[in-house]
Amino acid sequence: MSVKASPLLEVTALNVHFGGTSLIPAFAGPTLRAVNGVSLTVMPGETLGLVGESGSGKSTLGRAILRIGDLTSGEILFDGTDMARATVGDLARLRRQTAMIFQDPYGALNPRMRVGEAIAEVLRVHRKVPRDKIGARVAELLNLVGLDEGYARSRPVDLSGGQCQRVGIARALAVEPKLIVADECVAALDVSIQGQIINLLMDLRERIGMAIIFIAHDLAIVRRLCDRVAVMYLGRIVEIGPTEQVFTDPSHPYTASLLRAIPDIDPDKGLPANPLTGEPPSPLALPCGCAFHPRCPKALPQCSTGEPPSLEGVGPHRAACILPPGEITI
Repeated sequence: MSVKASPLLEVTALNVHFGGTSLIPAFAGPTLRAVNGVSLTVMPGETLGLVGESGSGKSTLGRAILRIGDLTSGEILFDGTDMARATVGDLARLRRQTAMIFQDPYGALNPRMRVGEAIAEVLRVHRKVPRDKIGARVAELLNLVGLDEGYARSRPVDLSGGQCQRVGIARALAVEPKLIVADECVAALDVSIQGQIINLLMDLRERIGMAIIFIAHDLAIVRRLCDRVAVMYLGRIVEIGPTEQVFTDPSHPYTASLLRAIPDIDPDKGLPANPLTGEPPSPLALPCGCAFHPRCPKALPQCSTGEPPSLEGVGPHRAACILPPGEITI
């Protein structure tokens, strides 16, 4: 009889608010609800895509999960320990077992440090290998991400964007993480380099079994890389499920709108007939009911009243929408 694996990460009712009486008391004005009651799980070795428009709270959520940023309330169980109420020792373990890959490959590296020094620093701080083995481990990590060990003597300014991003991945892998949060890590790269980085992440996932939260705007990349996808809108997850199910049968009008906007290289296919219009409401003044209702072409009167709908559905595919799935088309 097989034993069902436990989630590596369980996030429950996570809130990150700024202003008001929350994280920054000096900020005058109403509360900005950047992450608003988010719950999700990530299994060991799984890749979860996190998508949505700019300002939807994706990066804030990723940082809060790794406790790089503060949080207002909620629970973050990582390997069974609640990191929302972590001790100093718990946070030290979290730093040893998780890592983040940032969007800007140049800005994420110290321009004064050579590549080898930047990776070696991580190994020293987390005491991953004996001091006399650090040089060999740096070379091994560079080879793991497809770079020759000679790059250890280079500075970031000497490298291309793709090479710098590979160095960032090597530095993240130096802690031998169980979980990596990749925040728009290919957005600033050429398309050919994007493909190389995605292939690298897929290969590393298979070889070392790490879990990935992949934050991105590019839905085509998410479809290729991710096992499941969560769609965020104004701080909330409005749909989550297996990637192919979400892409082929979306259960929320916002998801359907995002999928309609995916560019197609076929010149015979025109632009979407009904593109998503308008801008998201301000997170400082969220509308009642479903926050998407001011832009939703299928909104009903009840969508604008009461509390936001919760994630509902049968099985792993769930959406926060009162419309029957059959009425949501792309």
